[in-house]
Amino acid sequence: MSWDDELNEMARRASLAEAMGGTEKVARQHEFNKLTIRERIADIADEDSFHEIGKFAGVGEYDEDGELTNLTPSNFVFGTAEIDDRPIILSGDDFTVRGGSADASIAGKRVQAEGLAAELRLPHIRLVDGMGGGGSVKTIETVGRTYIPELRGWETIVSHLSIAPSVSLALGSVAGIGAARVATSHYSVIVKDSAQMMIAGPALVDWASLGNVSKEELGSYKIHTRNGAIDDVANSEYEAFELARRFLSYLPSNADELPPINDSTDDPNREDQALLSIVPKDPRQPYQMHRILESVCDESSFFEIGKKWGRSIITGLARLNGMPVAIFAENPRVYGGAWTTDAARKLIRLLDLASTFHLPVIHLEDCPGFLIGKKSEEEGTIRAGAAALAAIGQLTTPFCCVVIRKAFGVAGGANHKPGSHHFRAAWPSGDWGSLPIEGGIEVAYKAEIAEAKDPDAHLAEIKDRLNRLRSPFRSAEYFEIEEIIDPRTTRSYLCKWAKLARKALRTDPPNFGYRP
Repeated sequence: MSWDDELNEMARRASLAEAMGGTEKVARQHEFNKLTIRERIADIADEDSFHEIGKFAGVGEYDEDGELTNLTPSNFVFGTAEIDDRPIILSGDDFTVRGGSADASIAGKRVQAEGLAAELRLPHIRLVDGMGGGGSVKTIETVGRTYIPELRGWETIVSHLSIAPSVSLALGSVAGIGAARVATSHYSVIVKDSAQMMIAGPALVDWASLGNVSKEELGSYKIHTRNGAIDDVANSEYEAFELARRFLSYLPSNADELPPINDSTDDPNREDQALLSIVPKDPRQPYQMHRILESVCDESSFFEIGKKWGRSIITGLARLNGMPVAIFAENPRVYGGAWTTDAARKLIRLLDLASTFHLPVIHLEDCPGFLIGKKSEEEGTIRAGAAALAAIGQLTTPFCCVVIRKAFGVAGGANHKPGSHHFRAAWPSGDWGSLPIEGGIEVAYKAEIAEAKDPDAHLAEIKDRLNRLRSPFRSAEYFEIEEIIDPRTTRSYLCKWAKLARKALRTDPPNFGYRP
């Protein structure tokens, strides 16, 4: 007695599943410069590492004798895989089958994918292309009823954020619950031109009398990488896959582990002579903070996150002598480095990531304070900024700050983690106070200046007198700044700190969950 017939049936069904939506639909996917889900999986995962789960799921058609005549496969493919020899859960929508909308099995497969990622404590990469499992109007006729939205299983997606890294890649027109799944992740990428993200598509927007707009006008990368809904943009799907791999390389597989250390060939004591002259004497003149970040971190290790939004603060991951860290710095080329609402929101995401996955945090500071003005007040900058300062206080990992130039006002207080003892140093260019002298002197000395015979000369005299007192060395005398370091030795200073910080790391979970 043999099971050959059953094995042949398995092979036949597998072949039907691998055909996806058929030759015509696959060709159409390629016409739009998009890979199929199976091509995507083959490219992002280590070779031959993908183990598919639920391959036979779909909608079968049978003849009068009960024999299968056709199988429309589920348009959601998932399984286990490896990225750089580390296990992950990998899932994605198959747009060649009903454009990624719901079918008879996609909901169950998606719930299973999310559940396995949580229970096995594995990173999850979502390849999102379509509605990601949301139903269409046609579903009403298919199932014979309407349904009330419940978001079953959403609690698993949210709880997974505090368990293991999640990455979402928007690879096509992403709407509804698919868009929500992109946003509910630690790191998200959208592919330029071939992908869009929106709450609802153009047809529904037009029906609601909100304008006749295209998908690109409604949800292009230009919109969502500048409002923070998506972290970064890629020029191609292949670049998006590489960004996902690189992001995961800085993080542990789950919150029970410490981040992996890489072998580094970059001398931890390397000095950069250019740092001696990078900060201008004129406090109003900008410079390239990115140049400092690239210099002090291991060569080519700085991985910026969210470069298109909240641009007055630069955030990212990096390595110091092979050890992963989270790092942020004000950007003096954008609002002088002043904190905006979006910049504060972006910083909170980085700090929560660091607390969840045990990354020490470095702040290279040049902060003139919160951005001031009517627009800033209308955007509630102070609330967002206060939340960011609270996130620094709640940070569960070691913190270190190097004041490159300015530290003014409430936001400038981010050189210190409240309630903590940590490394803090300044360059000789350090300049701080409750507010810049240039901005407050005419208010503080208004009456004295008005009474002077030559107000302009008297103002200049006061400035000169105060400037002699604003030297960082005066603050060091009072131990208000712990160290003043030669800019050239910044890398060495940070590498030594990172070694100490690594030994202090623990895998205890924070007393709050990751906030998407």
